[in-house]
Amino acid sequence: MPHRAFAAAAFALAIGSLAGSAGPVRAAETYGPELEGFAYPHPVRRHSFTSQGQTLAMAYMDVAPAQPNGRVAVLLHGKNFCAATWETTIAVLRDAGYRVLALDQVGFCKSTKPAGYQFGFAQLATNTKGLLDALGIGKATIIGHSMGGMLAARYALMFPDTVDQLVMVDPLGLEDWQEKGVPYQTIDAAFAQERKTSFESIKAYQLKFYYNGQWKPEYDRWVRMQAGLYAGPGAERVAWNQAQTSDMVFTQPVVHEFERLRVPTVLVVGDKDRTAPGANRAPAGLAATLGRYDLLGPEVVRLIPDAKLVAFPDLGHSPQVEAPDRFHEALLKALAGR
Repeated sequence: MPHRAFAAAAFALAIGSLAGSAGPVRAAETYGPELEGFAYPHPVRRHSFTSQGQTLAMAYMDVAPAQPNGRVAVLLHGKNFCAATWETTIAVLRDAGYRVLALDQVGFCKSTKPAGYQFGFAQLATNTKGLLDALGIGKATIIGHSMGGMLAARYALMFPDTVDQLVMVDPLGLEDWQEKGVPYQTIDAAFAQERKTSFESIKAYQLKFYYNGQWKPEYDRWVRMQAGLYAGPGAERVAWNQAQTSDMVFTQPVVHEFERLRVPTVLVVGDKDRTAPGANRAPAGLAATLGRYDLLGPEVVRLIPDAKLVAFPDLGHSPQVEAPDRFHEALLKALAGR
């Protein structure tokens, strides 16, 4: 089809104009363009579908409950994470009686990396709904972390009748960075930056913004997972999709629509979280005010009807990774109280 050829040509042009200046990315481990070589904790299935004139596939894990409680939990990953990062959460929810679906969105991890695709939260929500429809799941608890929290909110806004409960874990989009004055970055510029990504740069970013300067050896596994994609044979396509989705995150904040949510909602935040995409482009004075989850959590929960806040004063961006026992105790309590 002509538009496919045009998309491929546009992608090749962008790659050719930028890759030479960025230089190669190196890492100790490399994985294939769909994260081949990195083992997931459960069998990976693939949902094939057509979107924007292309045949795509979403990878997912569908884990049966130990003793069914009749509920389904859908786990949506963050931008620098994958479905596998939910490994402990999957086990906890399975043992609590939930059927658990952990998905990789198009453009991420073990799913298709399209050359030409208009990424948007509404599109990813529609893709996710298509998978649930294909599996015959009419209603589910939607749990999203980081970027996945933004997606979970969009999903709940679009398909409220299918959402039993919404849980957002340190979601992005609790503030409108562009509205606050953070300069816009083009996708081309973001791609050039993404091509420089390495294990060291990922770890440095997460150490500063995610974990309040406190690193544990078990975090390395998830950094290696991400860095291996950037260093593997699909590195250019991975970086291109990451640049596109960075633009999506920056330009599609959900905070202005929280008051329209009509599903039981739980907002989980680590008060030490300082994640704010684009803060590195902002003046120092502005940057210091961004990503204050200790302030954003209480502000946002007041905007959402029927919402509850669970705050961890000493944790950062990924409480499910940083303090899994405490996080899961709070999660199960929140789910039981719906």
